[in-house]
Amino acid sequence: MPTKIRIMPTLLYKEVGLVKGVGFDAWRRVGSAMQAIRVYNMREVDELILLDITATRDKRPPDFELVDELADECFMPLTIGGGVRTIEDVRHLLQVGADKIALNTAAIEEPNLITQIANHFGSQCVVVSIDVRCHAQQKYEVFTHAGTIATGRDPASWAQEVQDRGAGEILLTSIERDGTMSGYNNDLTAKVSTTVSIPVIASGGAGNYQHMASVLREGGASAVAAASIFHFTQQTPLEAKRYLHEHGFMVRL
Repeated sequence: MPTKIRIMPTLLYKEVGLVKGVGFDAWRRVGSAMQAIRVYNMREVDELILLDITATRDKRPPDFELVDELADECFMPLTIGGGVRTIEDVRHLLQVGADKIALNTAAIEEPNLITQIANHFGSQCVVVSIDVRCHAQQKYEVFTHAGTIATGRDPASWAQEVQDRGAGEILLTSIERDGTMSGYNNDLTAKVSTTVSIPVIASGGAGNYQHMASVLREGGASAVAAASIFHFTQQTPLEAKRYLHEHGFMVRL
C-alpha cells in the first residue's frame, strides 16, 4: 500500500519561546511552544517537529522537563532535536514522551550514535537532520551547529551513509530557502531522495500548497515540513492536505 504524505509543522525553540528566522538568522519570536501545540492538536497535523536551535551551540543537553510538559499536551507523534549527544539523552527523551529523535551535529561528529539508537530503539526512532547550503554551480555542502559550520560533506553521500548506519528518515533543509516562503529546493531534494530509500522530509521554503506539491512530485520527497507558512499566513496543515488530496496525493484526511 502506498505511503501517505505527511504534513509536519516545525517548531524552533530558542531559550524561552518559539522563534522563526530567514536563512537560519534574524530570529523573531512567534509565541510559546505549548500554545502552538494546542493549536496543532486542533488542526489535525500528522506529526510535529520541535528543534532546540541553541542547545548544541550552548553545549547543553535537551530540556527534558520542557519536552515532558509539551508531550503531555501533544496528541500527535513528536520528533525532538537539539542537544542530543548520547544514547542516554535519547532514552530520557523517549521516556518523557518523544516519539522520534532528530540528530544533526551529533550525527556528523559521532556517526556511530545513529547505529546505537537504531539498534536500541529501532530505525523508526532515528531522524537525521541534514542542513545544506548551496554554493556556486549548484554545489551543495552539509553544515552543522545551526548552519554555522561547514563540513565539506556532500548531502547525497551523507544521506546514503546515515541510511546505511540505520537512520529511519532524513529531514533535509535548504538553509538559503529557510523562512523565505519562496519554494523548496527541488533540485537538492531530488538529489538526496533518489540516493536513498528511506523517507526524505523536505524543509525550507514552503510558502504555499503548490510548493508542497512541487517538492513531492519533482523532488521526490516523502513528507513536507514547514514553519513560516503556518506562523505568518492563514494557510493551515489541514488545508494543505486537502489541496494535496485534490492533486492526486495520498494523505490522511
